[in-house]
Formats: sequence, structure tokens, C-alpha cells
Amino acid sequence: MIKVRRSQERGHANHGWLDSRHTFSFANYYDPEHTGFRSLRVINDDRVIGGAGFATHPHRDMEIISYVVSGTLEHKDSMGTGSIIRPGEVQRMRAGTGVTHSEYNHSPSEPVRFLQIWVLPEENGLEPGYEQKLFGDERNGRLRLVASRNGSEGSVQIQQDLSMFASVLADGEGVTHDLERDRHAWLQVVLGTVLAGGEELSEGDGASFSDVGTIEIQSSGESELILFDMA
Repeated sequence: MIKVRRSQERGHANHGWLDSRHTFSFANYYDPEHTGFRSLRVINDDRVIGGAGFATHPHRDMEIISYVVSGTLEHKDSMGTGSIIRPGEVQRMRAGTGVTHSEYNHSPSEPVRFLQIWVLPEENGLEPGYEQKLFGDERNGRLRLVASRNGSEGSVQIQQDLSMFASVLADGEGVTHDLERDRHAWLQVVLGTVLAGGEELSEGDGASFSDVGTIEIQSSGESELILFDMA
């Protein structure tokens, strides 16, 4: 079974400095039909103007993943971590018992676009932590594992039975993913257009998959996508 979530159906908040699209309910946007999918709680597609960003704010009991699409994102947190996140890099912040952090556009003039992803942890009260890794060209023409429960294949490690893959496809390229029985998947199209499960999905579109066996994804033009496999 496949259910499509079109880009234009998402929640939208424009604060001037921030233009954000919410795949699932977030902040002042609430849709009882879309409060998350399995352990996947948030996919926000954020665009921040030059020099602006999120001032220091708290989180707890959440696995937070940042995936930069274009531009550069500057991160600082109460664990003493300070970093710049660029396209092709994946950052994981474990909020656990509590952490404060800020996220700003590192450029004073160029916009930054990134996906903010929240995953519910398997248990609360974990020790906060931070991890950041570059995957870059490793995503080309394949589904590259970038986050997983065990940190397999050099992916960042999360405390949940969820695997996150990223892929960059050229025109006509395709990838497949075998979805095991009792597993579920969410596909988020970051850039371009793909054909998946018989559905044409374009930038910002998402789709859930359950009881489908193999997921076949074919790119029409250049595309970038993220695929989540979860219990």
C-alpha cells in the first residue's frame, strides 16, 4: 500500500526570515491525519535567509537529524559543539535528557535550505550526543545508508529501529529497496521528479509504503531523495 503526501498539502509557515514546509504536524500547524509516520515525527523543509536563524532553544527526548540541501548551516549547542554543516553532510543531535542549541545560516547573504528531521527514540532519558558525517558523492546512483540504529556502514547512529538512506540520481537512473515484512518506509523527494510505486513524485512530495515488497524508484531528470525504513 502506498499513500502520497503532496508538497502543496503540507503545512506552511513564512516568518520572513524562515520559509518552512511541514510534512507532519508541527508548532502551530496541526493535522490529525498527519502527526507523523511510525517513529518518524517531523520532516520540515526549511529555507532561511542570509544571516538569520533559530536562536538558542531547548529540546529533549528526540533524535534530531539535519540534512543540508544547499547553502551552509551553523550549529552551536550546550554540549560545546560548534560546526558548519554543508550539502552532503548529515548531522545527528541526540537531545536526550535535555540540550539547547542554535542554528543559523552561516552565510550573511546566501540562503540555506535544509531538512529538519525528528525521530522518536526507543527510550527517554538518554545522554545527549552529537555526530556529523560527510557522504557527498557516496549518494550518487545508489541508496546510501546515512543514519541507522547501529551506525552501520559508517552512518550516524540513532536510538531507534530506523534506517535513513540518501540518494542522488541522474536522468534515467533507478534504485530499488526491499522492504521486509512488517517494515514500513517513507520516501521524501528533495529535488527533481521520480516515479515510485507507480506514482510520480516531485520536489517536496512524500509517500508512505507498507506491505509492498520491493520499492522501485526511477528518476526523471536529476533528482535527490531520502528514504526511511522503519519498524
